[in-house]
Amino acid sequence: MKAPDLGIKIGRYEHGKKNSIADLGVRVGHSTIIEGDDIRTGVTILVPPVGNPFRERLFAGVYTFNGFSKPIGFIQVEELGYIETPIALTSTLNGYRVADALISLWAEENPEGISVNPLVMECNDGYLNDNKKRAVKEEHVFEAFEGASLDFEEGSVGAGTGMSAFEFKGGIGSSSRVVEIGGEEYTVASLVLSNFGKREDLVIAGVPVGWELRDYPGRGLSMGGSISIVIATDAPLTSRQLARLARRAILGLARTGSYGHNGSGDIVLAFSTAQTVPGGKEAHSMGFLPDDALNRLFIAAADSTEEAIINSLLQARTMGGRNGRIRYALPVDRLLEIMERYGRIERA
Repeated sequence: MKAPDLGIKIGRYEHGKKNSIADLGVRVGHSTIIEGDDIRTGVTILVPPVGNPFRERLFAGVYTFNGFSKPIGFIQVEELGYIETPIALTSTLNGYRVADALISLWAEENPEGISVNPLVMECNDGYLNDNKKRAVKEEHVFEAFEGASLDFEEGSVGAGTGMSAFEFKGGIGSSSRVVEIGGEEYTVASLVLSNFGKREDLVIAGVPVGWELRDYPGRGLSMGGSISIVIATDAPLTSRQLARLARRAILGLARTGSYGHNGSGDIVLAFSTAQTVPGGKEAHSMGFLPDDALNRLFIAAADSTEEAIINSLLQARTMGGRNGRIRYALPVDRLLEIMERYGRIERA
């Protein structure tokens, strides 16, 4: 269940058909690892809609709002402006193992290649998961990759298994928007790994839901937390423009109640499916939208990110973890009562 299913409207533009990053043809796969009382983790893979990401590189840009984070591969994207592998999300200390597995995937499909830039984004799931055990293995990355689909689960799955948001259960969430520019329709979608926020800071569609639920059970160890955000669009944009689009995701993050605390790692990667990066040494022509036409894309990036975060909460399940800790799912019945009291429910 996502925000629109409950009558909660976020933003001004219409959703795509799936209201997720799948509207861009991006396939998403998960491997969820739940073992004993202390392992609650996993990996999520985003597979761009190209035959071979290494040969059909897509223009991309990145933005680091707060750098208390350990992404792998961002420097080359900043320098060259493209991605060349699937994008992986996981927990902090598993990042290096996941990167190694992405290299194995690349090596199998590209025997002629001599180097590659694996892309991994992470958050620390240490509240519910014993992160130091580094439970993610190569087979889990392969499982997520091979199971990637346009119809994928959100919430407490894959990389989102052990994540917390606003002292509720967090995880994977996604949303999309469709905008019209110059007579053409373009889609912008966000997928987030949410793992941040203090309870009383949570805001949903302008309503101080977290303050209303500040006494709801399950609070504890409210640290700065982190979020990893991936934005995809089919608008033809350069890597410079995609970095600008990535920055607008932080506006959506702020609307949910984030303050970018010291211990927060808030990072964004944006890519376009519109065209591939040409290889070789010959001159090539490419198309891109003028900067003056980007405002609706900026709005869509902020709105889809805001809703993706809320969707990650709505679709997460209550989960217990290490040291007897528990993160409760956001109580939908209480949420609806609060939203109705503030007049923010739209009935069909």
